Amino acid sequence: MQLFNFIQQHLDVSKNAIENTIQLLQDDCTIPFIARYRKERTGNLDEVQIAQIYNLKKQFEALVHRKEVILKSLEEQQVLTPELQKKIADTYELTLLEDIYLPFKKKRKTKAEIARKKGLEPLAKIIMSQRATDIEHIASKYINKEVHTALEALEGARNIISEWINERIDIRNTIRWQLEKFALLTTKEVTSKLTDEKAQKYSDYFNWSEALNRCPSHRLLAILRAEKEGYIKIKITIDNEKAIHKIESKIISSNNACSSQIKLAIQDSYKRLLLPALSNEILTRSKEKADDSAISVFAKNLKQLLLGAPLGEKNILAIDPGYRTGCKVVCLNAQGKLLYNETIYPHAPKNDQIGAIKKINSLVNAYQIEAIAIGNGTASRETEQLIRKIRFNKEIQVFVVSEAGASIYSASKIAREEFPNYDVTVRGAISIGRRLADPLAELVKIDAKSIGVGQYQHDVDQVKLKNALDRVVESCVNTVGVNINTASKSLLSYVSGIGPKLAENIIAYREKNGAFTTKSELKKVPRLGAKAFEQSAGFLRIKNASNPLDDSAVHPESYAIVKKMASDANKSISELIGNKTILQRIQLENYCTATIGLPTLKDIISELEKPGLDPRKSAKVFTFNQHIKTITDLKVGQLLPGIINNITNFGCFVDIGIKESGLVHVSNLANKYVSDVSEVVQLHQQVIVKVLEVDISRKRIQLSMNYK
Repeated sequence: MQLFNFIQQHLDVSKNAIENTIQLLQDDCTIPFIARYRKERTGNLDEVQIAQIYNLKKQFEALVHRKEVILKSLEEQQVLTPELQKKIADTYELTLLEDIYLPFKKKRKTKAEIARKKGLEPLAKIIMSQRATDIEHIASKYINKEVHTALEALEGARNIISEWINERIDIRNTIRWQLEKFALLTTKEVTSKLTDEKAQKYSDYFNWSEALNRCPSHRLLAILRAEKEGYIKIKITIDNEKAIHKIESKIISSNNACSSQIKLAIQDSYKRLLLPALSNEILTRSKEKADDSAISVFAKNLKQLLLGAPLGEKNILAIDPGYRTGCKVVCLNAQGKLLYNETIYPHAPKNDQIGAIKKINSLVNAYQIEAIAIGNGTASRETEQLIRKIRFNKEIQVFVVSEAGASIYSASKIAREEFPNYDVTVRGAISIGRRLADPLAELVKIDAKSIGVGQYQHDVDQVKLKNALDRVVESCVNTVGVNINTASKSLLSYVSGIGPKLAENIIAYREKNGAFTTKSELKKVPRLGAKAFEQSAGFLRIKNASNPLDDSAVHPESYAIVKKMASDANKSISELIGNKTILQRIQLENYCTATIGLPTLKDIISELEKPGLDPRKSAKVFTFNQHIKTITDLKVGQLLPGIINNITNFGCFVDIGIKESGLVHVSNLANKYVSDVSEVVQLHQQVIVKVLEVDISRKRIQLSMNYK
């Protein structure tokens, strides 16, 4: 089977689209570039479909590599026959491939191997023939220096038969099917650890029992974490008698002494070999599915977070609130450059509210501040109330900004490189202000796992998680576009075709030669070759460029077509841009070429109508209920404004302006059945919720959005 056939088995995509996409990926084209600028070749596939092809390509390559390893091992053992080689060649499922290899896999010292060395394999074959009647008499003939009795000989023969049973593909598949359909996941608490305070976190899963195939991903991950931390023990069970009977029906064809020995071997094989191995396999597979589900939720949340509404280029005063150590205040210009920093002490123990108000007022005037960003951590509500007391001489927007991951950034190498002369508190405040101006540009500097919008992100496959999140960040960065003259190294490194090293080279070139004036100047950056330029140019922007197309998503390879459109309309390119009347009259069929068709031309027209348009919404001011300051202020039945700050498979969490976020369970989201939480709500969505339950001791708040 070829790669194309393997992919087509899994995806309903045309042959031409798959083959061209594979070729583009092999040519080192990135997924955002292929999706945006090679629509004619892919049949207009989107990023999700291209990513699926990419993943299947990697899966196929891993399978091919595993086959090569297995074939090499079989050759070294001198057991590779033409039939076995063909069987392996025709297998494209990893589980089946491993089953085929199992009898030849180098094993540690097993009971079966010990029995073979004692010369008992012929006896095992006689028993399996099921024709002998006096099997104990036959077994006595195998007594030797290492085998002292006929019973010992029979036991050794059964060990060999047990291994043969374990290696039969049809039997393994029978037990697999039983486990997939009927496996029960049961737990038992570890009594010696019940006194641990943390144990109560997992109390819901003590003595738990549930069908494995119906266990939601979030619950399975929680149970596995509880087991990992030693609070419970997990067991996978099925109907053993039924499973053993299924095996017997495949093997036993007589009713004599041989069949009695085989029955004993079946029970041993099932209990000692088949069930433990296949239980682990089904649990691993369930964990992988749970991982995929959790990673998918995290990826959706991250995308919404990164594409959160930016305030834009404004002069911002940012505050990282605190009590004893004070509130760190920074002033940033419209480009996010630090202009001033100071610490004020409006809260206990100093309570210098008057001095703080005067200072904030003077800074707003001195640095022409247009908006104030307040971190949502400790002392956030008190700081917000203080700011709202101030009578500014102009309208100032006040925003509460999530601090999730800000401490990670402020202590990071990236932050030290950006602000080597400032401590972590100043860096944290700067990050809060910059997040308001442009969430995407700031959040790319932080490890996505630390942003706080996932479920069980530390329990899932970390390599798979990183790959998925990196792809989301890359997609978001390239969807929005990047100003090459202001972007940080972190932001530039996610631009299609660039990466960390070229991002470093671009910034070094920018610092030495000044701002880029044309996209073609990129080619002068050391080590930025034709391929990197092709992949990145369409996603980069140059403000106030001599060629207005350099501040658009039109790829330089299409500039000539736009120039011809303008010429045919007797307009300059500048006059053509934004002129919807002329643009809508253009006959696109007249500009098709061998490589550029209607999909790309339609994209070009859309871009020319609104060049460089940011696809994100604008930031909006939000105000929490000023009377709710702690969890003790909550009362059942209250209606409160809130902002959704995390989405999981079992519901969403809502920030209602206090330290603890409340949970809207999936059953309380709407007056209908909800299968996908993200189809009902989005991150940063402003909502009104009703308080259903408040558990102060466990710091849990149950909310509802279905209260009308």
